[in-house]
This record gives sequence, C-alpha cells and structure tokens, in this order.
Amino acid sequence: MKVRIKFSKHGPVKYIGHLDILRYFQKSMRRAEVDIAYSTGFSPHQIMSFAQPLGVGMESDGDYLDIELKTHNGAKDLIDRLNSVMVPGMRIENAVELPDGVKNAMASIAAASYTVTLKNGQDYPEEVVSKWDEFIASKSIIITKETKKNTLEVDLKPHIYEASLKNDIFECLVDASSAGNIKSTQILEALYNYAGIEFNKIDFQVTRIDTFTNEGTEEKPKLIPLDAMGVTF
Repeated sequence: MKVRIKFSKHGPVKYIGHLDILRYFQKSMRRAEVDIAYSTGFSPHQIMSFAQPLGVGMESDGDYLDIELKTHNGAKDLIDRLNSVMVPGMRIENAVELPDGVKNAMASIAAASYTVTLKNGQDYPEEVVSKWDEFIASKSIIITKETKKNTLEVDLKPHIYEASLKNDIFECLVDASSAGNIKSTQILEALYNYAGIEFNKIDFQVTRIDTFTNEGTEEKPKLIPLDAMGVTF
C-alpha cells in the first residue's frame, strides 16, 4: 500500500541537510517498527521518496514523503509509532493512503506557500513596506538567475499566485513545479532592490506552510495540499 506522510520541521533540526533527513527517516521507520516495503535486488532499500528537499535553515509545517507499507494497523497507529521516535522539532502531522495511479509526491508538486519573517523579530523596513503595492503591481519582476552553465533573466511575476506583505511578515503562494520553482526569498530580494535597500538572505526565517498539486488546468488551476490526494486508512 502506498502512503503519503505529512511532517513538520522546526527548531534546530532545520539545520540538517536533506540527505541526513532521508537517513533519519530510514532509521525512524526501523525504530518505530513500521512494516515498510523494501526494494528487491543486491542492495535492498526502503521504498521512500520525498516531495521536495527543503533548504538548510528553512522550517516547515507541510513537507511530504511517500512510502510503501507491507502491513499496517491504520493511519493513527502509523502516526503514533513514528511520533514516539521523532526528535524534538520533528512531527508527523498526517498520513493518507494513495489511490492507484497517483503520481509520487515530487512529480505532483505545482505550488508551495511560505511565510518569511526577520530573525531578529523586528518589522520589515518602512522603505520596503511602502514600496510593496507599487512593486507587486508591476507588469514584470525581472531577476538574474545564475545556473551552472549560464546566467538567465527570469520574470517572477507569472509564477507568483498570491503574495502579501505586512509590517512583520511576508506571505506568498508560488510556483514550485520543476518548470518554475520560485523561492520566496527571490521575491523579497527583488523587492529590496526595488526599494534600494540592501538584502541579506541570512536575516530571514523562511517557513514552508504547505505544498500543493494542481487538480485543475494551467488556465484554471485548482491547488490542493498533497495529502488531499489521498484517503484515510
């Protein structure tokens, strides 16, 4: 049975890289005595895949991983078993069964929502807040994006679905698909540049609120959280 697990990550564990998070969950499955399925072959491994790696230092209320179970005693038992072995700051929030034919979590991603605050707890600079309405109303928001091979100019505007800036918090819903994959800090950096204020990425705490798939069309998207693709078991 294919199962999608939603988990949150806060506190010191936010500094653990994705490969270590993978190893952490592999060990957690064994410690919780979850009857997870293994691949066949010379070097069997747990059948497990993540939706989208989270950057080091970022927190999350809505990250996902898919696993396959051989046997189970229901979602509540699975959640309780895993939470009993989780470290502080890591918590299993939900578990659902995936119907046949549903794409894996990574292939399903269409969008993600974020909040961004200043780590020092202060409000955003007045010069930045006062420029927000003018900035977001622009027909285009061009940034320079460096890749391994070249430098590209990218227009962020078509990939920003929702965005708001209050004195103490920035919130956005953006394209997180492989074709777009916009970062919340890219919008903020463009805003700071627009306002003529120096931007330093390490000043900000980014939290991913949830990750979504699109059950509509490209013209009329219908975004739902990744765990809404499954059913209770």
